[in-house]
Amino acid sequence: MRIFVTGATGFIGSAIVKELIEAGYEVLGLARSDKGGVSLARAGAKVHRGSLEDLESLRSGAAASDGVIHTAFIHDFNNYGPAVEADRRAIETIGAALQRSGRPMIVTSGLALLAPGRLATEEDAPSPNFPRKSEQTAMEFASRGVRASVVRLPFSVHGDGDHGFVPRLIQVAREKGISAYIGDGLNRWPAVHRLDAARLYRLVLEKGSRGARYHGIGDEGVPTREIAEVIGRRLDVPVASKSQEQAAEHFGWIGLFFGMGVLVSSSLTTERLGWRPTHVGLIDDLESGSYFKTETIAAALRS
Repeated sequence: MRIFVTGATGFIGSAIVKELIEAGYEVLGLARSDKGGVSLARAGAKVHRGSLEDLESLRSGAAASDGVIHTAFIHDFNNYGPAVEADRRAIETIGAALQRSGRPMIVTSGLALLAPGRLATEEDAPSPNFPRKSEQTAMEFASRGVRASVVRLPFSVHGDGDHGFVPRLIQVAREKGISAYIGDGLNRWPAVHRLDAARLYRLVLEKGSRGARYHGIGDEGVPTREIAEVIGRRLDVPVASKSQEQAAEHFGWIGLFFGMGVLVSSSLTTERLGWRPTHVGLIDDLESGSYFKTETIAAALRS
């Protein structure tokens, strides 16, 4: 069975490629560069050159496969609108190539603003106020002969090689000489280890239902103050609160996310797929020290 994976050379996508190959799948991985192609070939995947904005490459990759896992996204939060539109067009192109075939299409989404003030579940529809429209676009194809489903991931997908939100928080603390949290720091961030997330994608591929949403949650909610305290201790800098008004200046664009509280459950995902996280949680991962190596921070700055 051949699976086309977008974002195949990325932090999450590369783990999915490894998971699928070890499970006996043939993987066709999207690569934007020669370097990415070499990385995919070394992992045992077939290389498909193209990009998220090269719609013909997405169409042909999907058409040549038995299913698609879409993890690619342009993570440019200073130009979020164009990134969202590129994602929407990509999903539409992939879905059109799969329609009326019954083949699976797994699309990646997030958990922000899902159910403010209460515990969110897989049954909750995405917020109409959230600009990213990956879920809505994917679900349109569930009624057009595609086994479309969604995996929702938290802000922190962690593990070796992470160049996302947590490394940026560490870099801010290095630059400012203080590890900060916002307000009382009791707002909670869910998290999942990248290897647990990769296994979830495989299970959705094998067992997922048309039109279903699944939550990749290892830690249901880590207080952001606890994250800041670990960072402060590892960097030997003071830990302090910043007000909402101070957050934008102190954190930059990541302050918007660090100030959010996301309460979310993955119990339905566990029940329906038998998925259970087995890898280390976010705080223990931070305590291991790998996040504080110079090369980890350098990778975060380049991303």
